[in-house]
Amino acid sequence: MEGCEFLTAAEAADALAAGDLTSEQLVETLLARIDRLEPRLGAFVDVYRDEARAEARAADLARRAGTAVGRFHGVPIALKDIIDIEGRITTGGSKVWESRVSPVTATLARRLMDAGAIVIGKTRTVEFAMGSWGTNRHMGTPWNPWDGDVHRAPGGSSSGSGVSVAARLVPWAIGTDTGGSVRLPAAWNGLTGLKVTLGRVSCHGVLPLAHTLDTPGPMCRTVEDALELYLLIRGSDPHDSLTWHLPEDDPHVDLHRGVAGMRLARMPEHERGGVDGDVLAAYDASLATLSDLGASIVDVALPASLVPMGDAVGKIIAAEGYTWVGEIVDDDSLPVDDDIRPRIRPGRDMPARAYIEAQRERAVLKQEFDAALSGVDAVLTPATRTAAPVVADIDQSTTAAIFTRPINLVDCCALALPNGMTPGGLPLSLQIVCRGLRESTALRIGQAYQQATDWHTRIPSGLDADSS
Repeated sequence: MEGCEFLTAAEAADALAAGDLTSEQLVETLLARIDRLEPRLGAFVDVYRDEARAEARAADLARRAGTAVGRFHGVPIALKDIIDIEGRITTGGSKVWESRVSPVTATLARRLMDAGAIVIGKTRTVEFAMGSWGTNRHMGTPWNPWDGDVHRAPGGSSSGSGVSVAARLVPWAIGTDTGGSVRLPAAWNGLTGLKVTLGRVSCHGVLPLAHTLDTPGPMCRTVEDALELYLLIRGSDPHDSLTWHLPEDDPHVDLHRGVAGMRLARMPEHERGGVDGDVLAAYDASLATLSDLGASIVDVALPASLVPMGDAVGKIIAAEGYTWVGEIVDDDSLPVDDDIRPRIRPGRDMPARAYIEAQRERAVLKQEFDAALSGVDAVLTPATRTAAPVVADIDQSTTAAIFTRPINLVDCCALALPNGMTPGGLPLSLQIVCRGLRESTALRIGQAYQQATDWHTRIPSGLDADSS
């Protein structure tokens, strides 16, 4: 099937079911595209070529025999390189771990495999998943495909997952989000990324950064794909107590109900400071679009400002992250990224009392946010303050996660999706924030928006013209 590399995961699954495409054709097409573009893009740490081919042949045999295990049997996917697959190398983006063999298979990876998905490879990440810009000095910084001339930030920490989907090397991928690491690369790569509620998706077998904040999630081109991938990986897991006893719903039920009658809150006026004009123009246009679709755009008083909330997240990440990788970070003889050490080391000197007080304050703030959002269906913000910056211009002592970190702090869920382009052709993004466990609502709003716009259909230009 010509052009199958440009199919979404849902479109590919439908083509497989109709007999218009085979999994072997799809995998071979994607592998050829990876071979052509990957030397420049640097999205992957490893590509499982032989295994993907064998699994594709097996998937085609199963489909012909009527024994396909699900709709997405034979559809390829990429995993962020902090997700364990037993017996394979998982580096966590660290040169220190370049030979680390995974002792287990992550629950989310096992669920994907059980559904017949083909793991085509592992994607690059910021070291220890600790960074919003997407850079990695030792393992490589992927090239944002939306600028063929200048190396721009891919967004982090799930940088390779974002680039691989944007460049049509794979139809969808898994990232993880501790302070924005699904939504930021989604925003800067023109993708749809879902930050789930803590516990919705098991972290068993996922290298931890901050265990009270970490949330794996889908990185896709459409809301429909994000929904389907979310359903494939979510659910209770005996290995992860945070997943126990959470209520489940079916996002399909409300997906196409539209936004008429919904109350959607704009961000407070003072949060617009420091945001680029192009971002604000796209954001305001998004509010107008949703209003035209029948939603009421209202104001809401939030109990705290976003920047100090983000700072609180940074402290929790440093404290919890230090418990996992502190010995590595403190050993100056080890090849740790110099941009990463200053982000983790503050956790060494944080008193236990300060950490516990931060978590208590977080619990109070979560209750206050839940109350503030009780009268609205969602709060809308830009996903980032700017479009993707030039890598050489980044101040690594700062963060791009101004709008994303606070959502992790109060354990809301959020959807980032394309909502415009800069005059120079870089994607912009809208963030839809809902109360915890309201993923269905975020997806419903996002689906209505994508049905009314075409930003999510844009493809980076020039990839095939210059792949050197």
